[in-house]
Amino acid sequence: MPGLIRGVARTAVVAGTATAVSNRVSRRQQGRWAAQEGYHQEPQPQYQQPPPPPPPAAATPPQDEMTQRIDQLKQLGDLKAQGVLTEAEFEEQKRRLLS
Repeated sequence: MPGLIRGVARTAVVAGTATAVSNRVSRRQQGRWAAQEGYHQEPQPQYQQPPPPPPPAAATPPQDEMTQRIDQLKQLGDLKAQGVLTEAEFEEQKRRLLS
């Protein structure tokens, strides 16, 4: 058991050291690039309160069933024109809508 704990502790130390070295190298490299290119790093964003939710939209009057079907048929026609639906798929969906 002590060998296991020693191995785990050694792994944790190695991983922590590797992370620290990697972060340091990244910061140093970023500094060099900034100096070479005149790059100005954006400041870290400050966390702010999220904006309040928008006011609820005014209730729209419900469309009658026929208007909804016409809109769906127009959408199907557009999909067919774009090549998304084949002629057979278009006819099948149209049949379902109108039945």
